[in-house]
Amino acid sequence: MRRLGCLLALTLLSACSMTPPAGPEPQPSTASPQQTRFQTAPPLPTAPSGTPTELPSQKLAAIESDLRGRGVTAAPTLVSAENVRFNDGSLGCPQPGVQYTQAQVDGMRVIVEAGGKRYDYRFGQGDAPRLCERAVPGALRSSTR
Repeated sequence: MRRLGCLLALTLLSACSMTPPAGPEPQPSTASPQQTRFQTAPPLPTAPSGTPTELPSQKLAAIESDLRGRGVTAAPTLVSAENVRFNDGSLGCPQPGVQYTQAQVDGMRVIVEAGGKRYDYRFGQGDAPRLCERAVPGALRSSTR
């Protein structure tokens, strides 16, 4: 019995020695709720990259029509056309205060030049063009539409 008591005492002592030493008590946070809030940053001014592609005639016609509606009489010259997967429904050109679908959208980015100015158009799934308000360097920024 005495052996059993010693064995039990030895087991308890070894178990106690295997626990890590107690460290300092965690201190409560002193940061105010204002300091711990996340800040959001505006989107980077970079255009999405894509794969060069041919511009379908119906999309070019839609761009020409949109430019005529803006008072541009010169015929547009294609600078580039790319198939792009946009991160959301803004097509890479979000406008303040507008909510967009939060799903990737396969579309197209088209840069045309007309009357000495560049225009950055975006297409989603359809043939309706959207002039990008936050255009690439050298592209026109329009306040209409």
